[in-house]
Amino acid sequence: MRPSLFLAGLIAAFTTLGAAEPKRTNILFIIADDWGHGHAGAYGCPWIKTPNFDRVAKEGLLFLNAYTPTAKCTPSRSAILTGRHPWLLGAAANHECNFPPEQEIFPDVLERNGYTYATCGKVWAPGVSLKVDGLKRKLHRNMAGERFEKRVAKPSTKGIAPNDYAANFHDFLQQTKADQPWFFWLGFREPHRNYEEGSGLRLGKKLTDIDHVPAYWPDNAVIRGDMLDYAIAVEHCDRHLGLILDDLEKRGELDRTLIIVTSDNGMPFPRVKGSTYEDANHLPMAARWPAGIKNPGRKVTDYISFADFAPTFLEVAGVAWPDRGLAPTSGRSLTDIFGSGIDGRSNPARDHVLIGRERNDLGRPGDVGYPIRGIVKDGLAYLENCEPSRWPACNPETGYLDTDASPTKSFILHARRDKGSDPFWNLCFGMRPGREFYDLATDRDCVQNLATARAADVDKLRTQMWSELKTAGDLRAIGRGAEYEAHPFADVKKLRFYERYMGGELLEANWVKRDDFEKAPLK
Repeated sequence: MRPSLFLAGLIAAFTTLGAAEPKRTNILFIIADDWGHGHAGAYGCPWIKTPNFDRVAKEGLLFLNAYTPTAKCTPSRSAILTGRHPWLLGAAANHECNFPPEQEIFPDVLERNGYTYATCGKVWAPGVSLKVDGLKRKLHRNMAGERFEKRVAKPSTKGIAPNDYAANFHDFLQQTKADQPWFFWLGFREPHRNYEEGSGLRLGKKLTDIDHVPAYWPDNAVIRGDMLDYAIAVEHCDRHLGLILDDLEKRGELDRTLIIVTSDNGMPFPRVKGSTYEDANHLPMAARWPAGIKNPGRKVTDYISFADFAPTFLEVAGVAWPDRGLAPTSGRSLTDIFGSGIDGRSNPARDHVLIGRERNDLGRPGDVGYPIRGIVKDGLAYLENCEPSRWPACNPETGYLDTDASPTKSFILHARRDKGSDPFWNLCFGMRPGREFYDLATDRDCVQNLATARAADVDKLRTQMWSELKTAGDLRAIGRGAEYEAHPFADVKKLRFYERYMGGELLEANWVKRDDFEKAPLK
């Protein structure tokens, strides 16, 4: 990986000044848990207030087409940490996996090259991550650096974690050295569920604040109330972001720090988190770096993959992509966009992203997944469901385990039970065809499958997708997809979940409710 011309010019400019060698750029990566695209003021959302995210975007860049390859916590974060698509990571293509010990992560490389690596909140989880020698990675577990989590504060609602993120980040700043560059990963645990039901209304929001209820849910007070409860959790993150920006500014570090703010996957609602539709993989993202971003305030339409983060962080740190340890990246550094100064799309090659999934949660016979590969290109989305005979959100009789419990989920499940059938249940939980195609310009909710009507477009995207996947080494592309499913789930207590539950064993699945389980298999 070669440094961009812009970054090389920036380094040369510092050198020309004749001053002592400048401290290398600090990097602050802030990632929310289950925050969906468009849910910020900078995107025009009227029902979620995010003045601090909006500030980052205004003083930096707002990304309009940032995508995670896989919309589930563990594989999404695996892509960030390795710079590779999850389906190139063996077991780490799956959720709650045993992370391959031979796979290095970019914070290891930063540390070897003089950076301090520290963390607060969620980094990589759930799953198990061991080194080749069997020891846990980093100082603690799950790829975290030195943890700063001693400070707690009473949250505004019962469902929000007591972690005082901003105070913990302040503690970290207090012990940094002026000449020591750092990378800090701040992982909000919000807006992951559970929420305090009714908290949105209690704290002053109105059902009528919401300007758009996705077409795959019914539009009623239950769903809108659930959305408002989610909004409170998003705003909690934004308040801490504001305190963090203020802290950096007071210390004179704000303009010397690259800040990226994003999320790992879409909101924890049916047909979003864990799925592969637009609202699942398409995520909010903003970046601020006065020293490296030309013409701040731009809106970027280039397609961005989470595999781009690792090469970006290494290049900004002045570290070449290593020949050993880290495998070749699927991504490319974002410094070309930072330095372009161009609104909209600055790099014609950034016209698409690849998305997909393997096994998320358990709940199907044989612990198998619901494999998908997809491509989003210039406002068109093609998805190929590789095993369409399986239930996409896991089997109904085992609680649709790939969808978190929620008032929205409960409402849709009961609607089908009460009426015998329900169109929203079909969209969120029903079987799907082998091929799906959506025109996002006219159908952002992906409810009108045009795969038959737009066959020529499907063929073009499908050919490009499988060609790129095969070249990269995706096992699905070369007929070895079963190897992903052969990797066991990391939590051994949940292995063979379907068979054991159907055999009468009561198993823990605390992210769903007992009422989510259908009394018998559905046809």
